[in-house]
Amino acid sequence: MKIRVLGIGMGPQHVTPEVADALRSSDYVIAAEKAGSDGLLAVRREIAATHGIEMIAVPDPERDRDNPADYGKVVTDWHTARVAAYETVLRDRGGTAAFLVWGDPALYDSTIRIVEQLAARLSAEFDVFPGISAPHMLAARHRIVLHPVGDPVHITTARRLREDIAAGQRNLCVMLTGNLDLTGLDDWSIWWGANLGTASERLVAGQVGDVWPELRRARAQAKAEAGWVMDVYLLRAPAARSER
Repeated sequence: MKIRVLGIGMGPQHVTPEVADALRSSDYVIAAEKAGSDGLLAVRREIAATHGIEMIAVPDPERDRDNPADYGKVVTDWHTARVAAYETVLRDRGGTAAFLVWGDPALYDSTIRIVEQLAARLSAEFDVFPGISAPHMLAARHRIVLHPVGDPVHITTARRLREDIAAGQRNLCVMLTGNLDLTGLDDWSIWWGANLGTASERLVAGQVGDVWPELRRARAQAKAEAGWVMDVYLLRAPAARSER
């Protein structure tokens, strides 16, 4: 038995030749199916069909997404439930299974962690193929460098944004945004993008205080068009040096 973790960027147009070859060498794709309309599942289904691979949709276990007190435990429990659901399919089907991961599997995605557990349970091999990440897409769309000359970029999540700013971070790439809250950051610069690389893509850039109304409208439009929204943004303090 073998499991492949394949980064697919933001959709079919970002499937690299390497990933396409790995997909075609698989027997089937496993994908989580969320309750209700699932636009992301539809894209995975399109990719699998394009390469002539069967896709098996597995109902995704529920998790608490309303800012739980013990976020780590909630995520761990969710992963455990996912492992159990996928294991049932893998034991039944065997062969080579592929997981199609949005963006790159190494950045704010837990598929590798889940597959590690599956591989141990099933005595299976697994490999990983990279994809185009959301931060890379954001930088390309805005034609910017993610960090000032000689300075770092801090990649984080919206959940940790205030904590990271309080700790002194001045140049942050923010993912897993959920509810977008930039209160008190009016003089910071932002380069924002939603649903990058898709037909519902939206881009906004400028000082937060100046572009906030436009950004909120663009986010709502992206969600209305696609039925979902995945956004990422670079946030830079006014005193930071800017080099593009």
